[in-house]
Amino acid sequence: MAWNSSVIMQMGRFLLLVILYLPREMTSSVLTVNGKTENYILDTTPGSQVSLICAVQNHTREEELLWYREEGRVDLKSGNKINSSSVCVSSISENDNGISFTCRLGRDPSVSISVALNVIFPPLLSGNDFQTVEEGSNVKLVCSVKANPQAQMMWYKNSSLLDLEKNHHQIQQTSESFQLSITKVEKSDNGTYSCTAKSSLQTESLDFHLIVKDKTVSVPAEPIIAACVVIFLTLCFGLIARRKKIMELCMKDKDPHRETAL
Repeated sequence: MAWNSSVIMQMGRFLLLVILYLPREMTSSVLTVNGKTENYILDTTPGSQVSLICAVQNHTREEELLWYREEGRVDLKSGNKINSSSVCVSSISENDNGISFTCRLGRDPSVSISVALNVIFPPLLSGNDFQTVEEGSNVKLVCSVKANPQAQMMWYKNSSLLDLEKNHHQIQQTSESFQLSITKVEKSDNGTYSCTAKSSLQTESLDFHLIVKDKTVSVPAEPIIAACVVIFLTLCFGLIARRKKIMELCMKDKDPHRETAL
């Protein structure tokens, strides 16, 4: 009886060790990218190239690694997947700002580590830099802007800071544009407007040339068409009313007594 109790206790200890060991075996592996064990932000610049090396720490067997760019799977060579895997991000551009790369454990996707690119670049401005509008109309000058770090935006007119007039000027700003709206354009609004972006890296400007021309006096088409129809119908009725007289004149022209004898 004592022997049975001893066997049962040993089996219980063994099962307990197995139960405690298995979860530890499943979760003990740790991933690192470039030696870091937590998600991090990597500063870089346009045109540069970065290498990301993912490695498994505390593994007891060969582990397959998977790379993702955002939600898309990155194709890896067969020799670049086991225990250690690297990806090279080349020709980095402004559009790569904020893009994340994630390394995951093949057998357990919940074990992962991510790196987000922080692409630092000076302001980039673009827009329709030449507009011609009629006096009294509305116009929008849209300055598209990209910058990291974010730039401070200002509007200038003829090299002087624009004096905003209530109910005449309106400014709207988003993360990607800086817009100036002018309501009921006047001759005095004619000039060169400058969209200026100032960041800690440098200051950039883009000129918008606004030409205000005289308002065109438009002639309404409907009255002209109606007048033409009336004139046409009047002529038709007049011809019909005088048809009898016209016929009589034609008959007289054909009278043989009116011919001259030779």
